[in-house]
Amino acid sequence: MSLRGFRRAGHTPTLLSAFLYFDISFMVWVMLGPLGPFLSEALKLTPSQKGMLTAVPLLGGAFFRIILGVMTERLGGRRTGLIGLSVSLIPLFLGWQFAHSFDEFLAVGVLLGVAGASFAAALPLASAWYPPEYQGLAMGIAGAGNSGTLFATLFAPRIAAAFGWRTVFGFAMIPVAIVWIVFFFLAKDAPRRIAKKTWSDYVSALRVADTGWFCFIYSLTFGGFSGLVSFLSIFFFDQYHLTKVQAGDLTTVVVIFGSLLRPVGGMISDRVGGYRMLLALLSGVAICLAGVATLPGIVVAMGLLIVTMGMLGMGNGAVFQLVPQRFPAQVGLVTGLVGAAGGVGGFMLPNILGTLKGSSGSYGTGFAVCALLMGTGAAALMYLGPVWRRRWSVESAVRAGLVKGEGFASESAAAQRLIS
Repeated sequence: MSLRGFRRAGHTPTLLSAFLYFDISFMVWVMLGPLGPFLSEALKLTPSQKGMLTAVPLLGGAFFRIILGVMTERLGGRRTGLIGLSVSLIPLFLGWQFAHSFDEFLAVGVLLGVAGASFAAALPLASAWYPPEYQGLAMGIAGAGNSGTLFATLFAPRIAAAFGWRTVFGFAMIPVAIVWIVFFFLAKDAPRRIAKKTWSDYVSALRVADTGWFCFIYSLTFGGFSGLVSFLSIFFFDQYHLTKVQAGDLTTVVVIFGSLLRPVGGMISDRVGGYRMLLALLSGVAICLAGVATLPGIVVAMGLLIVTMGMLGMGNGAVFQLVPQRFPAQVGLVTGLVGAAGGVGGFMLPNILGTLKGSSGSYGTGFAVCALLMGTGAAALMYLGPVWRRRWSVESAVRAGLVKGEGFASESAAAQRLIS
């Protein structure tokens, strides 16, 4: 692949704009997580309220993802992105000047979901400019915007400690406004428009059982990643009695591995197959979370959580290696549904941790339940393997890692191996 050919094939200013939009939006989306220790003290929150407050933006992201997806099809990615950035300023302003109670911050959290839905506009905007042979690189660059979570976990606690937690919302409006200006001048819709989808298209996809399975698996991988990003600052602060800034720093270290290893998961999945990759990763995550459930010392807990987040990040990439194998003609549609499910999973994890902490008095119970869920995902894959080997095409099954592709004298021999 030639980088010169890549630059000539697409529109670099739009790709940059999509990355910045995605990056700053992810920062805004998870902001309540690193601010959780400050908000919990100021609002006198119970453990279950802490979980709910940090989880609501993730659920909002799943909801608004559908709306922004439809808007992107109707209005184009550029207009939708400008609207999304504009609306993202509203919850930031409300959090800065007006919100004072738990219920009011829940409303702020729901609106922050608009930022979390940014990939519904950013990724199609960038993707439409590039031919198939450059799609992977283009989506990798634009999708790297999920690194914006690092800015939230690293800087939000420091700004809150220096200037007060309310000012964090005000400060966050500045980069959002700057990206809006950059996006306005640099982003451009591709000449070819995104094909419009009807509600019957979504209903048709949802009737396929594998759509539900992919949604479930992604709710574990991306839901686990985003849910932990949102809740770990509170966990470190409550469990290990760190300062609020230290809790944010440790969360940043953990998040780095999840963010950087996502593309690695995709690349390894291309070699060994997404199925094998996911089976190993979910099993590993279950083991690590079971270790965290014992509430070990901070060094051991950090090591386990770093490995957990790295595997969850790679798992996110592995899921989207599988989707095109199963739904080659409906990749965009099914990807949207699966992405929304990831937000729902992210909403569930902080609620599980917070609610069970309140009822049992220990975070260990919540982590044990999360470990069980990850193990359930691995068990589901073991059940699905033989089913998929019978139903998928030979080529798709080999690419997914459901069966080895070497050593077959002919396609008919490979097919016989699949159904045996």
